[in-house]
Amino acid sequence: MKTQIVVVGGGAGGLELVSRLGASFDRKLFDIVLVDLNQTHIWKPLLHEVAAGALDANLDEVGYRSHAFRWGYRYFDGRLESIDREARQIVIAPIMDDNGAEIVARHRIRFDYLVLAVGSVSNDFRTPGVKDHCIFLDDRSQADRFRQRLLNHCLRVSRTLSVDPSAKAYVSVSIVGGGATGVELAAELYNAAAALRYYGLETFDESRLKVTLIEAGPRILPALPEKLADGARKELEALGVRVLSGMPVVEVTEEGVRTKDGEFIQADLRVWAAGVKGPEFLREIGGLETNRNDQIVVRPTLQTTVDDRIFAIGDCCHCVLEEGGRPIPPRAQAAHQMATTAFKNLQLLVAGKPLVPFAYRDHGSLISLSRFSTVGSLMGNLVGGRLAIEGRIARIVYVSLYRMHLVAIHGWLKGSVMIVVGHVNQVIRPKLKLH
Repeated sequence: MKTQIVVVGGGAGGLELVSRLGASFDRKLFDIVLVDLNQTHIWKPLLHEVAAGALDANLDEVGYRSHAFRWGYRYFDGRLESIDREARQIVIAPIMDDNGAEIVARHRIRFDYLVLAVGSVSNDFRTPGVKDHCIFLDDRSQADRFRQRLLNHCLRVSRTLSVDPSAKAYVSVSIVGGGATGVELAAELYNAAAALRYYGLETFDESRLKVTLIEAGPRILPALPEKLADGARKELEALGVRVLSGMPVVEVTEEGVRTKDGEFIQADLRVWAAGVKGPEFLREIGGLETNRNDQIVVRPTLQTTVDDRIFAIGDCCHCVLEEGGRPIPPRAQAAHQMATTAFKNLQLLVAGKPLVPFAYRDHGSLISLSRFSTVGSLMGNLVGGRLAIEGRIARIVYVSLYRMHLVAIHGWLKGSVMIVVGHVNQVIRPKLKLH
């Protein structure tokens, strides 16, 4: 019987891992399996562009089935329900169609080694009304939902103005969370609003958009140096974004957002981007140790604390490399680095050799304010310290991060071709996805 390595989750870390496993392990001896609820992959840092309509996900997504055929692994669609560690099996929930009819019954997949790479979901911090009245940007379906609702509100305002040009009609959007997702979405919305006039909404432009960015902490973009964060804030305010910092949200309703100081901010659309946590189904799954944010606790080797055959990587794991140290942050670069370490350790584990500890190298943070600006800092071995960058250089580095991801999952040849095709699409495709 073949040794079976199962990876659950086809995000940045999971997809890179199965690509390397499938290309490196002998298919006569090893069976590499990817399990994911979705049938396609899109790089999560791009979801704010999908939400604003600046990116057509159909052009950038990766189909797992075709990718699996090329890279030598098998793909099963389904949602992880539980882990039977004694039997070394994972349980996949039934797959249902839109009408509630069962397509595939609950079933099990055996594993010799298991890697959990299921990513993260938005953390609502149990704030009243968030689950019922906010849109999250955790996956493509949520980003598509936001884009459609945004376009509907823009159409409503445009029709109102076509009847009465003096009407005080606006599309109001409240974004809770001043991290990378919230800041990048706020800027991208103004880019999209400015372009709508060229696509049939002649009476609509960015002046009809009201965006409020609400951050509970003392400033937005806490991962960046204060000077760069202040620069990003000024850039957003110049676009028209109302930026509120030090302002926790205590309630969300169908009409808007209420802050701790009692202000009620009316909003047609409410986006929650205030932090991440592990998916709730991970809570003590299979008897594994989890933290209060439903993340799986792992050792420096990325193995779980109670089972050497089970690994966790990316946003869904809680990894502290030294006593009293801070957990590895939930970033795409961390998932990429963890995938590399997990790959090495799976090779070593199979060979019966000692495993190596994960070593995180923080290469800095970059924030794209759409076509208006890019700011960030490069850190560590990349520049021998911390270097603040902005403007064209920052934009080039920001774009290169996605290109590195393409190369990691497609290889140098196909990855390079896709980069070229991406440049061509920027010229020949519409600037906005309106359907």
